[in-house]
Amino acid sequence: MKIVKIDKKSLSADLDRLRETYRLFGPVKGRQYYDFQLLEPGQTPDLDFLNTRMSAKSLVYPQSEVMLDYSLDESQEDHHIMKESAQDYSPRAVIGIRPCDVKGYLLVKRNFDTPDFKDPYWVRNFTATTLVGYGCDEPCSSCFCTSAGSGPFHEEGLDVLLVDAGDSFLAQILSEKGEKLAAAAGWNKPAADGAEQQIDTRRQTAEAKMNAAMETDRLAEQNTLDLYDAPFWEDVSFSCINCGTCTYVCPTCWCFDIQDEVRGKKGKRLRIWDSCMYPLFTLHGSGHNPRGTKLQRVRQRFMHKLKYYVDKYDDGIQCSGCGRCVRLCPVNIDIRRVARLMNSHGQDAVACEVK
Repeated sequence: MKIVKIDKKSLSADLDRLRETYRLFGPVKGRQYYDFQLLEPGQTPDLDFLNTRMSAKSLVYPQSEVMLDYSLDESQEDHHIMKESAQDYSPRAVIGIRPCDVKGYLLVKRNFDTPDFKDPYWVRNFTATTLVGYGCDEPCSSCFCTSAGSGPFHEEGLDVLLVDAGDSFLAQILSEKGEKLAAAAGWNKPAADGAEQQIDTRRQTAEAKMNAAMETDRLAEQNTLDLYDAPFWEDVSFSCINCGTCTYVCPTCWCFDIQDEVRGKKGKRLRIWDSCMYPLFTLHGSGHNPRGTKLQRVRQRFMHKLKYYVDKYDDGIQCSGCGRCVRLCPVNIDIRRVARLMNSHGQDAVACEVK
């Protein structure tokens, strides 16, 4: 594994070189929160952050995306023919993404990029993106990424991993994409001996600070119908207001709706995020709604992430452990507590509040 040293004082100039090839995105501090934004010329990412309010999901899977354009003007030869909307799939790089958000991309990839089906919009965006991660030295109190197959310095899915080393960054080059980006930025100064050990020490220190965990060891063996009919769903869903915040901030939620917008004789077809927490999401044209109650919608969210996904893929849960839903839920519904209830269902032990 190649490790190079990057002087923090040269980062702005390095990014300017990258702009010749890439569109750059990174965490930027707003009035109250950090969020991912396009980095303007001369602008560097604000890396003094714990995590962004919204995940980086929208950089590959936009909240609102025009897919097709069409004309209703019958005087035109191509009227009523849908044409793919022009998109910008030029190379882009995300600077400073946390490993938990990259884990989110890998989980969503299982839905949008499979051997049987490839969503062309998602795949093109993802393929055009180079991911430069930033090691997480101070995990949030609500983070539990180590329980979700990730970690503060997790490398899977990353092209480059930046590690804070005081006046400089240590950069692990992890892929061919990472090699190309490092060359374009001029990141070619080899790190001193012991850099790998230094990174490993920081990783162990960060993981030791993780004070929240999710219990998932018995989820696979739990009977699906027993969990579906479990009595605790009434308690879990009682305070939910179906605002959808948990699904919008989540890096692994992929539900969407397709809508047409027409102005005059010009129309466009859009894909927009939707949420299983909304009553209209499952409303049929007949008026029937298979998930018409709050309990049914809350149960669907957690069963999907912690049981259906587990049964389908047999490779962990559909959660990256970023903790955003825990931090931002206005009524303090905690996925870790729900996982504990599901994991211990059928046992005499009663699941307690997260410690």
